[in-house]
Amino acid sequence: MANIKSAKKRILVAQKKADRNKAIRSKVKTSIKKVYAAIEQKDVDGAKSALNNAISNIQKATSKGVFHKNTSSRKVSRLTKAVNKIAS
Repeated sequence: MANIKSAKKRILVAQKKADRNKAIRSKVKTSIKKVYAAIEQKDVDGAKSALNNAISNIQKATSKGVFHKNTSSRKVSRLTKAVNKIAS
């Protein structure tokens, strides 16, 4: 354990940021699972609405620095491709 006051503060700040990032990543994963669940059931409308929600969550995570922009683009692309496959 750190003895210096600034080091103790850094530990607290790092933990707080890690918890925030974990919550955001969890929210993104849940929204992605909802899209794939709708795709499994061949629910086109449900998949499209879940896709919009997932894209929104992914972009928010990217703007907060949780995901790299290429990672978020890849996730959005794969989800969109999967939804378009059942829509057509």
